[in-house]
Amino acid sequence: MEIERKFVLAAAPPRLEAHEHARIEQGYVALDGNGTEVRVRRRGHERVMTIKSGSGLVRTEEEWPLEAERFDALWPLTDGRRVVKTRYLVPLDDGLTAEVDVYEGALDGLMTAEVEFGSEAGSNAFAPPDWLGREVTGDARYANRTLAVSGPP
Repeated sequence: MEIERKFVLAAAPPRLEAHEHARIEQGYVALDGNGTEVRVRRRGHERVMTIKSGSGLVRTEEEWPLEAERFDALWPLTDGRRVVKTRYLVPLDDGLTAEVDVYEGALDGLMTAEVEFGSEAGSNAFAPPDWLGREVTGDARYANRTLAVSGPP
């Protein structure tokens, strides 16, 4: 299970470039109307396939590594359903991390952040810093799958 809150940033947090970061190419092999998605992702030399189901705060997620050849075979199936972004890992209080995504291409200018929690209670207790901006948890317009297919909200 994945317990996650999502935010739209109006501006980058201080010293964003100083944080660990990586470019991510992500494409959707299959999407359905109930929130289930099959995606492939390349981050540096790492390639993974992920299946997610559900929407909102708590979702089911399964992920496993892919060989480069398998990724290369699946990638063309994602044409028209892709996002490219740089993800920055920004430490927060209480050992949490904000995964700040700065998008490229048609989504240039969009910045979102996701914070993952170990429990719903931890999520409910979280007081986001002001720089995280507006919360959009559960807003389908800001789901990566929607951004990949429909572009910016």
